[in-house]
Amino acid sequence: MKKTVYWTLAIVITLALSVYQRITGPTHPKKVTIELNGQQYKMKLPRSGVRTDEIVTLSDVPAEANAQIHYRRYPSHDDFSTKAFTWQDSTWQATLPVQPVAGKLQYYITVNNHNYPSDEPLVIRFRNDVPAYILVPHILLMFAAMLFAVYTLLLVITQQKYKRWLKLTTLTLFAGGFILGPMVQHEAFGPWWAGFPFDTDLTDNKTLISLLFFLLALATRKWKYNRWVVALAVMVMIAVFTIPHSANGSEYNYETQQLTTGSN
Repeated sequence: MKKTVYWTLAIVITLALSVYQRITGPTHPKKVTIELNGQQYKMKLPRSGVRTDEIVTLSDVPAEANAQIHYRRYPSHDDFSTKAFTWQDSTWQATLPVQPVAGKLQYYITVNNHNYPSDEPLVIRFRNDVPAYILVPHILLMFAAMLFAVYTLLLVITQQKYKRWLKLTTLTLFAGGFILGPMVQHEAFGPWWAGFPFDTDLTDNKTLISLLFFLLALATRKWKYNRWVVALAVMVMIAVFTIPHSANGSEYNYETQQLTTGSN
């Protein structure tokens, strides 16, 4: 019965952390509400695109609306280019031009002379498509590593046996973050590793920090205070994984025409 409660609590905490990381990330679609004739239309504008023409759609906005999309390279001092939305398949559609790997565009839309978002333009980053056979196992293993870590912490707190789960957490973290993680990075942007000591990519560095703490916990597992080390490792993992995914990631420099890592 206790184990069922622990697993349920671990799953809830892990899901909450995963959702938080996802929605706070710079590549998560931006929710925008457009108001026309007293009626509101909710939609999501993309902030991450595969290197094909990225289609921006205005869901449910009526055909009588007048809509344009304005974009420019980011970062740059270019003037904004403007393109009209076209009515296709019963919805408004516009395409953003393909950019180099990690290239970014800054854009906003205008509907009936009102700008959306109203505060500042969005930034969308382009990447290569990552094969599902690499991306899906990576996501599942990273989720499993967090799940096992939280479960291990619950066992530590309640004075239960935990060392088997400590080993499994470390193993899944290594497989997901240091085998499949670099494969995802390579497929999407080119580099295999963009963290320490080569650069400052936060996604790579936070994974490295987490692994180092779990390796320390493994190395001291025969120490009588190992429970405190394990608890610290899990808390560090939770802390670093609350950092938005893809923050401070790869970016294409339009002036040098080179890929840089560790950029916002």
